[in-house]
Amino acid sequence: TEDRTFTQHLHSMGMICDFFPGIFVARQLDGIKFAFGQTIVTTRSCLKAFGGYESIENRPADDLLVGRYIAQQGYKVELLPYAVKTVPDYDSFKELFIKRLRWLTVMRHMRPWGHIGLTFTQGLPWSLAALLTHPADGIGAAYVGAYVLSRLAITWLVGAWGLKQRGLWKKMPLVIFWDASAFVIWLLTFGRRRIRWRNVDYRIHDGMLVPVAPNPASDSPR
Repeated sequence: TEDRTFTQHLHSMGMICDFFPGIFVARQLDGIKFAFGQTIVTTRSCLKAFGGYESIENRPADDLLVGRYIAQQGYKVELLPYAVKTVPDYDSFKELFIKRLRWLTVMRHMRPWGHIGLTFTQGLPWSLAALLTHPADGIGAAYVGAYVLSRLAITWLVGAWGLKQRGLWKKMPLVIFWDASAFVIWLLTFGRRRIRWRNVDYRIHDGMLVPVAPNPASDSPR
Protein backbone atom coordinates (compact mmCIF):
# COMPACT_ATOMS: atom_id res chain seq x y z
CA THR A 1 0.00 0.00 0.00
CA GLU A 2 1.01 3.66 -0.51
CA ASP A 3 3.23 3.00 -3.56
CA ARG A 4 4.49 6.23 -5.10
CA THR A 5 7.77 5.75 -6.98
CA PHE A 6 8.64 3.54 -9.94
CA THR A 7 10.65 1.20 -7.71
CA GLN A 8 7.80 0.85 -5.25
CA HIS A 9 5.31 0.10 -8.01
CA LEU A 10 7.74 -2.47 -9.45
CA HIS A 11 8.19 -4.14 -6.06
CA SER A 12 4.44 -4.42 -5.54
CA MET A 13 3.91 -5.85 -9.01
CA GLY A 14 6.72 -8.33 -8.39
CA MET A 15 4.95 -9.55 -5.26
CA ILE A 16 1.65 -9.86 -7.12
CA CYS A 17 2.85 -11.46 -10.34
CA ASP A 18 5.74 -13.55 -8.99
CA PHE A 19 5.97 -14.04 -5.23
CA PHE A 20 2.36 -14.88 -4.41
CA PRO A 21 1.84 -17.19 -7.43
CA GLY A 22 5.01 -19.01 -6.41
CA ILE A 23 3.53 -19.55 -2.95
CA PHE A 24 0.37 -21.02 -4.44
CA VAL A 25 2.40 -23.37 -6.63
CA ALA A 26 4.44 -24.52 -3.63
CA ARG A 27 1.24 -25.15 -1.67
CA GLN A 28 -0.20 -27.19 -4.53
CA LEU A 29 2.92 -29.28 -5.14
CA ASP A 30 4.41 -29.74 -1.68
CA GLY A 31 2.07 -28.20 0.87
CA ILE A 32 2.79 -25.30 3.19
CA LYS A 33 6.11 -26.09 4.87
CA PHE A 34 7.22 -22.53 5.53
CA ALA A 35 6.04 -19.34 7.20
CA PHE A 36 6.27 -15.61 6.53
CA GLY A 37 7.90 -13.10 8.82
CA GLN A 38 4.99 -10.64 8.67
CA THR A 39 2.69 -12.92 10.66
CA ILE A 40 3.56 -16.25 12.31
CA VAL A 41 1.01 -17.66 14.74
CA THR A 42 1.96 -20.79 16.63
CA THR A 43 2.43 -22.06 20.17
CA ARG A 44 5.41 -21.90 22.50
CA SER A 45 5.52 -25.68 22.65
CA CYS A 46 5.94 -25.90 18.87
CA LEU A 47 8.83 -23.44 19.01
CA LYS A 48 10.40 -25.17 21.97
CA ALA A 49 10.27 -28.54 20.21
CA PHE A 50 12.90 -27.47 17.66
CA GLY A 51 14.95 -25.33 20.02
CA GLY A 52 13.23 -21.98 19.55
CA TYR A 53 14.49 -18.96 17.71
CA GLU A 54 17.82 -19.24 19.52
CA SER A 55 18.64 -22.34 17.46
CA ILE A 56 18.17 -20.54 14.12
CA GLU A 57 19.33 -17.01 14.93
CA ASN A 58 22.39 -17.24 12.66
CA ARG A 59 20.64 -19.03 9.80
CA PRO A 60 19.08 -17.34 6.75
CA ALA A 61 15.31 -17.34 6.21
CA ASP A 62 14.39 -17.97 9.82
CA ASP A 63 10.70 -17.50 9.03
CA LEU A 64 10.86 -20.26 6.42
CA LEU A 65 12.64 -22.52 8.93
CA VAL A 66 10.00 -21.95 11.61
CA GLY A 67 7.30 -23.23 9.27
CA ARG A 68 9.48 -26.11 8.08
CA TYR A 69 10.40 -27.33 11.57
CA ILE A 70 6.82 -27.10 12.80
CA ALA A 71 5.60 -29.04 9.75
CA GLN A 72 8.23 -31.71 10.47
CA GLN A 73 6.60 -32.20 13.88
CA GLY A 74 3.49 -33.42 12.09
CA TYR A 75 1.48 -30.21 12.35
CA LYS A 76 -0.35 -28.74 9.38
CA VAL A 77 0.77 -25.25 8.45
CA GLU A 78 -1.88 -23.06 6.87
CA LEU A 79 -1.89 -19.73 5.07
CA LEU A 80 -3.99 -17.07 6.76
CA PRO A 81 -7.02 -16.05 4.67
CA TYR A 82 -6.05 -12.41 5.17
CA ALA A 83 -3.74 -10.01 3.33
CA VAL A 84 -1.25 -8.14 5.52
CA LYS A 85 -0.82 -4.59 4.23
CA THR A 86 2.79 -3.45 4.04
CA VAL A 87 4.34 -0.06 3.27
CA PRO A 88 7.13 -0.04 0.65
CA ASP A 89 10.59 0.63 2.03
CA TYR A 90 12.70 0.61 -1.15
CA ASP A 91 13.49 4.00 -2.63
CA SER A 92 15.91 2.94 -5.36
CA PHE A 93 16.13 0.14 -7.87
CA LYS A 94 19.57 -0.75 -6.45
CA GLU A 95 18.04 -1.46 -3.03
CA LEU A 96 15.34 -3.60 -4.60
CA PHE A 97 17.95 -5.41 -6.71
CA ILE A 98 20.05 -6.23 -3.62
CA LYS A 99 16.97 -7.42 -1.74
CA ARG A 100 15.85 -9.66 -4.58
CA LEU A 101 19.36 -11.02 -5.08
CA ARG A 102 19.60 -11.81 -1.37
CA TRP A 103 16.23 -13.51 -1.27
CA LEU A 104 16.84 -15.68 -4.32
CA THR A 105 20.34 -16.60 -3.15
CA VAL A 106 18.93 -17.73 0.19
CA MET A 107 16.20 -19.71 -1.56
CA ARG A 108 18.84 -21.43 -3.70
CA HIS A 109 20.49 -22.68 -0.52
CA MET A 110 17.24 -23.48 1.30
CA ARG A 111 15.29 -25.04 -1.59
CA PRO A 112 17.90 -26.00 -4.24
CA TRP A 113 15.62 -28.18 -6.35
CA GLY A 114 12.86 -25.62 -6.31
CA HIS A 115 15.36 -23.00 -7.39
CA ILE A 116 16.45 -25.13 -10.34
CA GLY A 117 12.79 -25.74 -11.14
CA LEU A 118 12.39 -22.02 -11.79
CA THR A 119 14.01 -22.80 -15.14
CA PHE A 120 10.61 -23.91 -16.39
CA THR A 121 8.82 -20.80 -15.13
CA GLN A 122 10.94 -18.26 -17.02
CA GLY A 123 8.30 -17.40 -19.59
CA LEU A 124 9.93 -14.30 -21.05
CA PRO A 125 13.31 -15.80 -22.13
CA TRP A 126 11.66 -19.00 -23.41
CA SER A 127 9.21 -16.94 -25.47
CA LEU A 128 11.95 -14.73 -26.88
CA ALA A 129 14.00 -17.82 -27.74
CA ALA A 130 11.01 -19.23 -29.63
CA LEU A 131 10.56 -15.93 -31.45
CA LEU A 132 14.22 -15.85 -32.49
CA THR A 133 14.16 -19.43 -33.77
CA HIS A 134 10.74 -19.06 -35.48
CA PRO A 135 10.52 -15.40 -36.50
CA ALA A 136 8.32 -15.80 -39.57
CA ASP A 137 6.08 -18.86 -39.26
CA GLY A 138 3.92 -17.58 -36.40
CA ILE A 139 5.15 -20.10 -33.83
CA GLY A 140 7.37 -17.58 -32.08
CA ALA A 141 4.61 -14.98 -32.05
CA ALA A 142 2.22 -17.56 -30.59
CA TYR A 143 4.67 -18.25 -27.75
CA VAL A 144 5.04 -14.54 -26.98
CA GLY A 145 1.28 -14.03 -27.10
CA ALA A 146 0.63 -16.99 -24.80
CA TYR A 147 3.25 -15.71 -22.38
CA VAL A 148 1.77 -12.22 -22.24
CA LEU A 149 -1.80 -13.46 -21.82
CA SER A 150 -0.90 -15.93 -19.08
CA ARG A 151 1.12 -13.36 -17.14
CA LEU A 152 -1.67 -10.80 -17.36
CA ALA A 153 -4.22 -13.38 -16.24
CA ILE A 154 -2.11 -14.50 -13.28
CA THR A 155 -1.45 -10.92 -12.21
CA TRP A 156 -5.11 -9.96 -12.48
CA LEU A 157 -6.33 -13.03 -10.57
CA VAL A 158 -3.89 -12.48 -7.71
CA GLY A 159 -3.88 -8.69 -7.61
CA ALA A 160 -7.32 -7.48 -8.67
CA TRP A 161 -9.51 -10.43 -7.75
CA GLY A 162 -7.53 -11.80 -4.79
CA LEU A 163 -5.88 -8.78 -3.16
CA LYS A 164 -8.46 -6.19 -4.33
CA GLN A 165 -5.77 -3.88 -5.71
CA ARG A 166 -7.21 -0.89 -7.56
CA GLY A 167 -5.81 0.55 -10.78
CA LEU A 168 -3.80 -2.59 -11.46
CA TRP A 169 -4.17 -2.41 -15.24
CA LYS A 170 -2.13 0.81 -15.32
CA LYS A 171 0.84 -1.08 -13.87
CA MET A 172 0.60 -4.19 -16.05
CA PRO A 173 3.57 -3.25 -18.31
CA LEU A 174 5.77 -3.54 -15.22
CA VAL A 175 5.22 -7.32 -15.28
CA ILE A 176 7.45 -7.62 -18.37
CA PHE A 177 10.12 -5.43 -16.79
CA TRP A 178 9.95 -7.48 -13.59
CA ASP A 179 10.28 -10.78 -15.45
CA ALA A 180 13.33 -9.51 -17.34
CA SER A 181 15.10 -8.29 -14.20
CA ALA A 182 14.06 -11.39 -12.22
CA PHE A 183 15.59 -13.64 -14.88
CA VAL A 184 18.91 -11.80 -14.72
CA ILE A 185 18.95 -11.93 -10.92
CA TRP A 186 18.09 -15.64 -10.97
CA LEU A 187 21.09 -16.31 -13.22
CA LEU A 188 23.36 -14.34 -10.90
CA THR A 189 22.44 -16.49 -7.89
CA PHE A 190 24.03 -19.66 -9.23
CA GLY A 191 27.34 -20.20 -7.48
CA ARG A 192 26.74 -17.21 -5.25
CA ARG A 193 27.38 -17.60 -1.51
CA ARG A 194 27.27 -14.01 -0.33
CA ILE A 195 24.33 -11.82 0.60
CA ARG A 196 23.94 -8.31 1.95
CA TRP A 197 21.59 -7.77 4.88
CA ARG A 198 21.16 -4.43 6.65
CA ASN A 199 24.41 -3.05 5.21
CA VAL A 200 26.44 -6.07 6.35
CA ASP A 201 27.87 -8.67 3.96
CA TYR A 202 27.46 -12.31 4.95
CA ARG A 203 28.74 -15.56 3.53
CA ILE A 204 26.46 -18.61 3.61
CA HIS A 205 28.56 -21.50 4.94
CA ASP A 206 26.99 -24.84 5.90
CA GLY A 207 23.61 -23.19 6.21
CA MET A 208 24.87 -20.45 8.53
CA LEU A 209 25.38 -16.72 8.05
CA VAL A 210 29.01 -15.73 8.63
CA PRO A 211 29.90 -12.01 8.50
CA VAL A 212 32.44 -11.30 5.78
CA ALA A 213 33.90 -8.45 7.83
CA PRO A 214 33.25 -7.33 11.41
CA ASN A 215 30.36 -4.96 11.78
CA PRO A 216 31.71 -1.62 13.10
CA ALA A 217 28.41 -0.99 14.87
CA SER A 218 28.92 -4.12 17.01
CA ASP A 219 32.13 -2.62 18.45
CA SER A 220 30.50 0.59 19.59
CA PRO A 221 29.57 0.98 23.28
CA ARG A 222 25.97 0.19 24.10
